Amino acid sequence: MVISKTIRSSLGAAVMAASIASVAFTTCLATSGLALAAPKKEFKLAWTIYVGWMPWQWANETGIVKKWADKYGIKIDVVQVNDYAESINQYTAGGFDALTVTNMDALSTPAVGGVDTTAVIVGDFSNGNDAVILKNKSKLSDIKGQKVNLVEFSVSHYLLARALSTVGLKEKDLKVVNTSDADMAAAWKTKEVTSVVTWNPIVEEVLADKAAHKVFDSSQIPGEIMDLTVVNTATLKDNPDFAKALTGIWYETLGVMVAKTPEGKAAREAMGKASGTDLAGFESQLAATKLFATPAEATAFTKSGDVSATMDKVRKFLFEHNLLGQGSKSADAVGIELADGKVLGDKKKIGFRFNAEYMSMAAAGKL
Repeated sequence: MVISKTIRSSLGAAVMAASIASVAFTTCLATSGLALAAPKKEFKLAWTIYVGWMPWQWANETGIVKKWADKYGIKIDVVQVNDYAESINQYTAGGFDALTVTNMDALSTPAVGGVDTTAVIVGDFSNGNDAVILKNKSKLSDIKGQKVNLVEFSVSHYLLARALSTVGLKEKDLKVVNTSDADMAAAWKTKEVTSVVTWNPIVEEVLADKAAHKVFDSSQIPGEIMDLTVVNTATLKDNPDFAKALTGIWYETLGVMVAKTPEGKAAREAMGKASGTDLAGFESQLAATKLFATPAEATAFTKSGDVSATMDKVRKFLFEHNLLGQGSKSADAVGIELADGKVLGDKKKIGFRFNAEYMSMAAAGKL
C-alpha cells in the first residue's frame, strides 16, 4: 500500500504516542464535529507523493479539479503535504476534509482517534511498490538479528510482519528503528543501516545501489495495502456533492492517464516528474501497482470478500501492537463497516467505512 503509500505510514512513533495521549481530546473534537457538520462550499484534500496519488496533483494543475468543483458549485483545494504522517495528523485534527491514505492508516489514526472516516475511492493496491530490502544479503531470513529501518506502525511495519511470518520469524528476532520516509533514502546510504522497509519512489532509489537486494514485496500479499481517498464521514453525510466531485475528478483523470495516446503519455510523464522520477520510472511504479482504472473495477473489488479478509488481518495487527486505542481488549474495539453494510468489530463504535456508492455512480454515468 509511496508511499508513499509517498508515503505511507500511520504515524511515526513520537507522533503515535502523542496521538494516543490525546485520544480523549480528539474524540471530543470528532463528536463536536459530527454535531456541527453542515453543508458548505469549500473543501480541502490533503495528498502526498505516491504513484497511486499523483493523479490528484495533475488533475489540479490541468483544471479537472476546478471543472468538477464548478459542476457542483463548490471549491476544492488540493494540498500537497510533504510528510505523510503529518498529512494524517492534520486530517485527524480537522485541518482537511479529505485525505489520500492507506487502509491501515485510515483505521489506526483517524478512526482510532474518534474521527469517523469513509473511503469513497479505492484507487489501487500495492502490488510490489512496498518492499523489504537488505544490504549485501539476498534472503529474507538474513534479516534475523538486524536493525530494520521503517516508518513505525505504518504499512511498512505491517509488510514486515507479514514477511516475517513466511520464514518463521517474529519481530522479537530483530529491532525496528523508526525512520521518517523523508529520511529513508539518505539513511540507507549510511554504513549503520543494513535493512529497510519502505515504498516507492524510495524503493527504486534504494535499489539503484548494487548492494541492495529486495527480499520481499507487497506483490506477495496482494490486495492488503490499499490506497484510498477518504472523507470525514460527518462532512460526507451533509455534503455528498463533495464526494461526487472527487469521484468525477478521479475517473476523468485516470481515463487520460492510462490511455495509450500522446495525451496519456504526457500525463504520465508529468506525474513522474512531479514525483521525482521520469516517465520510465513512473511507469515502472505503475507496473507494481494494481490500479483500478475504471469505477466498475474499483466497485467490484470494494464489494468483494477480499476487503473483509484484509481488514480482519489489519485490525488484528493493530491490536497486537496496541494501536487500537488505550484499553482495547480485542480487535473488535473499532468497528469497520464494509461496502455491503456488514461490520467487523463493534457496531456501536464504527470508525472506518468503505462506501462504493460514488464509484458505482461513476460506473453508471450518473455523476
